[in-house]
Amino acid sequence: MHVPDGFLDVPTSVATGVVAVAGVGLALRGARRELDDRTAPLAGLVALFVFAAQMLNFPIGAGTSGHLLGGALAAVLVGPWTATLAITVVLLVQGTLMADGGLTALGTNISLMALVGVWVGWGVFTLARRLLPKQLSSVPLAAAVGAFVSVPVTAGTFALLFAVGGAVDIPLGTLVGAMVGVHLLIGIGEAIITALAVSAIIATRPDLVYGAKPLVTARTLTIREEQTA
Repeated sequence: MHVPDGFLDVPTSVATGVVAVAGVGLALRGARRELDDRTAPLAGLVALFVFAAQMLNFPIGAGTSGHLLGGALAAVLVGPWTATLAITVVLLVQGTLMADGGLTALGTNISLMALVGVWVGWGVFTLARRLLPKQLSSVPLAAAVGAFVSVPVTAGTFALLFAVGGAVDIPLGTLVGAMVGVHLLIGIGEAIITALAVSAIIATRPDLVYGAKPLVTARTLTIREEQTA
């Protein structure tokens, strides 16, 4: 979903750049509450995993491509603020060293993938976790739902941006249908990968999964109460 140079006009690119700067600035402050000596190394590993996963591109047409976003996965593993920073670092490396996404569109890509993708994924995950049974096995399923929803929503957001400041006049309905339709399929793949990755970590170190903390804490309190009794 990397947006190349020239796809959006200057005002729209500047606007998304301002949004990206503001979002990353807030993430720098918010990540302090999420990171500690144990989770900081995991944040680096998550960034590397997302970087590798995004190397798999699916052509859409008109010069665009779709790929796994990784925003929901990162948010569930290390928290949404830290995930925003991790995805931003990935996009910076891709844009500056690999010419994957334009430099003038960097703000747009950060806004789409590091902000919309991460926070929609986290919001849907949080809601699904509340609705599902209060047990650790529900976390991968909730993460998969968040990952699935985040992909087409991010694609739809790009379509709206293009409708506002796109370089070519394309009917909004046609663009939304093309972007969301393809990314619904990509969302299924992302949901599966997210569920598998979260399940693997839940099985070995559930205490490292940020999205599982409420359930891990509740389970620890229950065990301690039983031991006391």
